[in-house]
Amino acid sequence: MTKKGIDVSHHNGTIDWGKVKAAGVQFAILRCGFGRKSPTQIDTQFERNYRECKRVGIPVGVYHYSYAATVEDAKLEADFMLELISGKQFEYPVVFDIEDKTQAHLGKNLLTEITAAFCDKVEKAGYYTAIYSNPDWLINRLDRDKLSRFDLWLAEWRTAKTYTGTHGIWQYTDEGAVNGIVGDVDMDIAYKDYPAIIKKAGLNGYAAKAETYKVTAEIGGIPSAKAGTIKSACEQMGMSVVQKKE
Repeated sequence: MTKKGIDVSHHNGTIDWGKVKAAGVQFAILRCGFGRKSPTQIDTQFERNYRECKRVGIPVGVYHYSYAATVEDAKLEADFMLELISGKQFEYPVVFDIEDKTQAHLGKNLLTEITAAFCDKVEKAGYYTAIYSNPDWLINRLDRDKLSRFDLWLAEWRTAKTYTGTHGIWQYTDEGAVNGIVGDVDMDIAYKDYPAIIKKAGLNGYAAKAETYKVTAEIGGIPSAKAGTIKSACEQMGMSVVQKKE
């Protein structure tokens, strides 16, 4: 089942998230910042947008807009993002937005290395990481084979996609209209149940859910003593156990 979403930054002004929720928006991806660490490069609406989405019950993801020109720049940008999102929970991906014209001349190898460096660092910090870009960059400027383990948020503003690569989210217009937001807003479709995937894996600030196993004594040829040993082993691995006779 697809989900209808939006992505926003301070450019969208002060949003009435209650109206956005009532309009049927099912998720939002929020910009937290851009470039390397600086107080002036924190999105001024990020904290409010995050707080309001949580208050009204809109699941959220987050993205960082990149200006990185070197691998070291990318690592510093990742550190900046991780600082901004620390202590928060996201039901949708944590995204590296690479598309700026100042990076276009860097060449496919370096741009791929930049992207991998950022995403590797964020992924290792415990986040479900994705890349945002458009078909030109995805085909001509990034080596998707080397980045295939990261999910993709596709930006292609048209009624029908031409990009055929695998992707989990499609940003299909930058001229959407949603009650509660003044002016145009980016509109998105998600094709995966990201909240379920992320929560089950214990990513994005969520703790992994312990799986429950039934340990049945004296059923199916398992003696009570053996069942007790299995129960103890499960509990040592952090699994919750229900002991049941049928």
